[in-house]
Amino acid sequence: MAGSAGTPILEAPVAEGASDQHMVLNMGPQHPSTHGVLRLVLEIDGEIVVRVYPEIGYLHTGIEKTCEAKFYQQVVPLTDRIDYLSPMANNLCYCLAVEKLLELEIPEKAQWIRVLLSELTRLNSHLVWLGTHAMDIGALTVFLYTFREREEIQRLFEAVSGQRMMTSYFRIGGLAMEPPLDYFDRIQAFIRTFPEKIDEYSNLLTGNPIFINRLKGVGLLSAEDAIALGVTGPPLRASGVDFDLRRDLPYSSYEKFQFAVPTSTVGDTWARYEVRLVEMRESVKMIQQALDGMPEGAIKADAPKIVLPDREKMKTQMEALIHHFKIVTEGFAVPAGEVYQAIESPRGQMGYYVVSDGTAKPYRVHMRNPSFATLQAIETMCKGRLLADVVAVIGSIDIVLGEIDR
Repeated sequence: MAGSAGTPILEAPVAEGASDQHMVLNMGPQHPSTHGVLRLVLEIDGEIVVRVYPEIGYLHTGIEKTCEAKFYQQVVPLTDRIDYLSPMANNLCYCLAVEKLLELEIPEKAQWIRVLLSELTRLNSHLVWLGTHAMDIGALTVFLYTFREREEIQRLFEAVSGQRMMTSYFRIGGLAMEPPLDYFDRIQAFIRTFPEKIDEYSNLLTGNPIFINRLKGVGLLSAEDAIALGVTGPPLRASGVDFDLRRDLPYSSYEKFQFAVPTSTVGDTWARYEVRLVEMRESVKMIQQALDGMPEGAIKADAPKIVLPDREKMKTQMEALIHHFKIVTEGFAVPAGEVYQAIESPRGQMGYYVVSDGTAKPYRVHMRNPSFATLQAIETMCKGRLLADVVAVIGSIDIVLGEIDR
């Protein structure tokens, strides 16, 4: 069988007992509701979905292999591009992994700023999810509302790192530079009004009968299936599994923050919507805690042969200039060994497996990204539902193809 352009359909077994009336339909890879260059091959009986075959690889970048040819510090900009909606989460996970191998002690202030910016990143990512998910269902106005707030977060990222998206602000050993003098005041001004914005989104969607009918009871995923398929993050918690790495396996001082982990036992697209709305409110609380309790001190570890010196020191101290030159041109050796570090990204468990052979370049870097695991649950959620429900399900799992095709 061939597609409309004569391209052979993905060879996939027809469901057992399927009748001759079943149709194989392409969705993507350029369909606006696939949230990236994802191709779904759908086997349908009328309008009922019988099977779903995700075909990935259209966005493959080879980033994991590229990491092997870079110095450890040069890998950080590559991690930005894995999940391009939450680059600081990738920065953090990779840096924590390498810091474990180096046995670096990160200053408390740097850890708290990492938490602060990680939660801002979570808000940034969830805003894109909410705006695009609502637009998939037909609620176009919400997209404009969410991107209004996202623009403010992008400006905060630009102020601290010089970049709106690919920040590379978290570095091995700490942070790239001190935040601007008024930076925390700007964040405070933003989160002071942000809960009202969440109320606006909720007022537009939560009571909307069309939105309710398109989401409630659609895309059901049981806790057992979610665990068996490796689903993590909001989709897992929406299926009734109370698990969050920030609380259960804390990192970067998360154990010092008080926050609730929202869950639901329903496991449908509506539950995933509700869980993420509450998550945004909890992120605001953590950001406020970080601002209120921000420690004083350094933002980089005391490791002159690993961490780049301050630029002012380079102008007056020959030793600092030499260290800078050697780190940039030769990198720094990391003790031989292997480590796996996991964090709670906006989409679920993100893990970095880093292997060192004792040189200045990693022997292997493998990324365990939540979207890759969550995508395989799409058939379970769509089977037996209407073709139109596939759009709602894809939006509810919040995948990013950059971390799938790596």
